[in-house]
Formats: sequence, C-alpha cells, structure tokens
Amino acid sequence: MRQRSEVALAVTLLGVLIVVAALLGRRPGVDRDERTSTFIAAPGGSRALLDAMIRLGIPVQRFRERSRGLERIASSKKPVLVILAPSIPFSAPERSAVLRFGTRTDLVLAGRSAQPLMRCFGYQVNRRFLDSVRVVSPGTPPGPASPWVRATLVATGRARVVDSSRSADAERVSCVVPPIRAVDTLLLSEQGRPVALRLRRADHAHDVVLVADEELFRNRTLRRTDAGPFVLGLFADGYDRVVFEEYHHGYGATGSLGAMALEWSRRSPWGVMVWQAAAVGVLALLFGAVRFGPSHPGIARRRRSPLEHLRALATALAAARGHDVAIGAIVRGLRRRLAPPGLRVRSDWRAWLAQLTRTSVSPRAQDALTALQTLTRPGQPSSSVLRAANAVEDLWEDLRP
Repeated sequence: MRQRSEVALAVTLLGVLIVVAALLGRRPGVDRDERTSTFIAAPGGSRALLDAMIRLGIPVQRFRERSRGLERIASSKKPVLVILAPSIPFSAPERSAVLRFGTRTDLVLAGRSAQPLMRCFGYQVNRRFLDSVRVVSPGTPPGPASPWVRATLVATGRARVVDSSRSADAERVSCVVPPIRAVDTLLLSEQGRPVALRLRRADHAHDVVLVADEELFRNRTLRRTDAGPFVLGLFADGYDRVVFEEYHHGYGATGSLGAMALEWSRRSPWGVMVWQAAAVGVLALLFGAVRFGPSHPGIARRRRSPLEHLRALATALAAARGHDVAIGAIVRGLRRRLAPPGLRVRSDWRAWLAQLTRTSVSPRAQDALTALQTLTRPGQPSSSVLRAANAVEDLWEDLRP
C-alpha cells in the first residue's frame, strides 16, 4: 500500500473513532451536578434560591473561606448562616468554629451531610431508603404540588455528643447540646414525623433551623413544587444578611484555572467527550507509531565473490553460444588478477597460458592448466565454459599472491 493511501486510511479511521466516541459519550444536555450550591444553576443546585432572595431585596453573601474565617464576617444586626448539605465533611475544628459563630447568629442546617452539626443540637437525620414521603405545613392537608423528601428528623436524647471519628490520630471531640426553650415544627411528613424544626435556644437569642432533606432547596424542587414559599419564608423574617457557606461545596477562594477546568471536564458532557477524543487520539498515535515486527521480511543477502561473477558471466556467454569468447574472457581475467599492480598486459593470452605451463606449480594447478589448454581449442561444447571457469578458479586458488 502506498504511503498516501496509508495516511488517508489512518485519518479516516481516526475520524470514525472520534465520532463513535462522541456518540457513545453523549449525554443529555443537562448538568448532573448535585451539589446544593448557590453557584450551580443545574436542577440539583440552589441558584434559584439566591436569585429569589436578590429579587426580594435580601442581602446575600457567599462565604468561601475556612470555617475559622467566620469571625471576620462583617457584623450586622441579624445575619443567618446557611449550610446546605455540605459536599465536603466538616472537620472537628471547623464544627467548633461554626458552633461558636452560632452564638451570635441564626443557623440553617439542611441535609444528611450536615448531621454532625445537627447532633450538637440534639437531632439526627433518619434516612428513608425505600420510598419518599410528602411534606406539608402543620395543619395543612397535602396537595398535588407538595414536595417529597426521603428523610425525617429524630431526637437523639443526648446532652453531650462525642465524635470519635478521628480517635486514631487525634483526641475525641465532643459538644454539649445547648438548652432549648421551644421547638417549632415547620414541616411534617404525612405520617406526622418532623422534617423541619426551628429550635429556639435558651442561652442565646438566636434560632437554629434543622431541615432533614436538602431536596427542598434544590432548583428543581423550587420550580415544580410548593417548596418555594416555605424556603423563602425562612429568610424573609427580618434577616438583613443571608450567608451561604460555599467552601465545603468545593468553591474555596483559592484555586487554579486548571483545577476548575479539570473539575468541569469531569462533570460536563462536553468535557467527557474531549477526554474520550483525547484517549482515542493517543491510542491511534500509539498504534501508528509502534510496529509489531518489521514492515517487510528481512532477506539475508551475501555479497558475491569475483569468481561467482566470473562463473555467472560464463553461463551467460554459454547461453549466447559464445563459448570460445567466454573461455578467452575467463583466461584474460585470470591473467589481469595475477599480474602486478599497475602493469598493463597486452600480449596474447594463449602464449601466456603456454608459458604458465612451464612454471613450477602444484599438481592441482598442472591439471587445471592442461584442462584449459584443451578447452581453449575451437569447437568446444557449451559445457566447456563452466569447466573452464572451474579450472580458472583452481588456478587462482594456487597462484594468487
């Protein structure tokens, strides 16, 4: 196959592989990011909640630092800190920082991943794995647009919570459940179990709102159900600032463009397609660059000796019926090789051959000379050329300097 044809075939095959990879990796054009972050406008995000607050004139702030930086938040009359199902777990020191900040502000904790913080207020999340239930406000019957959740709240009944998750490399961390003077039920399941509670603390003039399922804050839920009035009602009660904790969703203030691009490529269908095309290109490059064996089978070719060339010439002359000419050429060639370097021999080769018989040579050479004298006579058969070549070879082996 020609080189141009090989290149065209390789380019065509690469194009077909890229198209196939794109078709296999194609996903619906919907972002599947399920982090309940206000930076995400996908159905699983919470950007709609932020936009609704801005339209209502409620000041909002996205907190993108570690929890110890909460103390540097500008003071306001009545702020509220919102933690919606953190994607990255809070460490023990970070939980302590949040609890300290909760002594001078209200808290909204939602989702099962926020349970370590909820336990410090005497409640935990009871996850429903098999089915979901509708939630309603107390005293309100469920309607067709009532939201559905998969978790409820359960009281732990403990006054002190001990965290031993890092007991192997650090000491145990504990928190004391603060005194609660009142518990308001905000949402109930159809079975009457609490889904959202407002805890009114007795030691401080601040409240803590616990929501079992973060699904109530997602964009798809706010759009399709009646969860919007409930969620906005949590923050429309005189708060002059709503602070969304975004650091534990992966939106820290520090980072690089490369890391963000890599994170995007793992979530977006376009990014997945780029990775697949790159993998196909690397495979095509490897298969095109590495040969499993030689391109053509190697044939060992041995260089012919001068005598082999002479024998081939004799065979060719014999085929052309130039027997006498061939034998004469063979003898002249032997005379040139035996002559001293730089000496040009012009005498008759027959006389030289007759003179050579009078020199002292071995019996093998004498037999070769006798055979040559016989073969140089006119009228010899075609086989005489090959015999003369063999005789010359014997003379060369005996007389060469």
